[in-house]
Amino acid sequence: MKKQFIKDLKPGDVVDSLFAVKFKKPVKNYVKGYMFEARVADKTGEITAKYWGDRNAAEVQSLYDSFQKSDVLHITGSANEYMGALEIGISKTDSDKIEKQKNFEVKDFVDSVPRDMDEMLTDLSSLINSVKNPHLKTLLENIFKDERFINKFRIMPASMMYHQNKLGGLLEHTLNVAKICETIHQIYPSLDRDLLITGALLHDVGKVFELEVSTVIDVSEDGMLRGHIIIGEEFVNEQIKKIIDFPETLKLKILHTILSHHGEKRFGAPKEPQLPEAVALHYADWCDAKVDLYLKAKLEARTEDKWIWDKKLGHVYLK
Repeated sequence: MKKQFIKDLKPGDVVDSLFAVKFKKPVKNYVKGYMFEARVADKTGEITAKYWGDRNAAEVQSLYDSFQKSDVLHITGSANEYMGALEIGISKTDSDKIEKQKNFEVKDFVDSVPRDMDEMLTDLSSLINSVKNPHLKTLLENIFKDERFINKFRIMPASMMYHQNKLGGLLEHTLNVAKICETIHQIYPSLDRDLLITGALLHDVGKVFELEVSTVIDVSEDGMLRGHIIIGEEFVNEQIKKIIDFPETLKLKILHTILSHHGEKRFGAPKEPQLPEAVALHYADWCDAKVDLYLKAKLEARTEDKWIWDKKLGHVYLK
């Protein structure tokens, strides 16, 4: 059981724990021999680990070749501060080491949302059942009642390093966005509720194919080259083609909500919202992501100050 986590490390600490590999950089020489570095992680964060070897290049290369991305390593070394960032230093001594591990708990490396999974799936079913338009309801049922799809969707995080980056995060985020959309519809009842809820449930389905989860959250090759918006629009369009007599205008509307849910092209939206339902969906998505980030920043703050500075958010008041 992992007892030492990255968020708790301080300069000068002795490091003796398990870490998952996100990526590694090739061996290179330095003044005393050969070294390499790897970016490692657990459920609380990421840190760079640097191995400082001697002049035996073959030995250092062999250690480097002994592990790959997503492997779990037992690392012993020391926590040091370098250029304002904390890192783990590992030297060639009897006490310092890097060893690949086979026995570990995945939950130590990728956290899960606190909400009950069965409860969230029940909420998802209720939302689908509330949709009255037969074409949209069939579309939702065909997607979310597909066992292979839902088994991936239910555990997928909502992002790699941003909001709800936990197992079950995508489902939690999707439900939150749908509930915010329901509230917007209560304020603006002239909105097409069925279109709005369908858009909320489908806006991020591309993340099922964009992200990969093992001991780390990573981006797939398809996700890196195309992104979840394009992947999701294509996926939903293919599902629509399987439904007989699906109205063309309705198809374009639902695809537009997916393509425009990031709001602006500078934020990755291929199209900006042109429907009131698309505008509502964009701000519901933005609201949930931002609130989750602020809550996480407050929860993870380790200071007695009244404020912290977060590179994504700016100043966050803690009291």
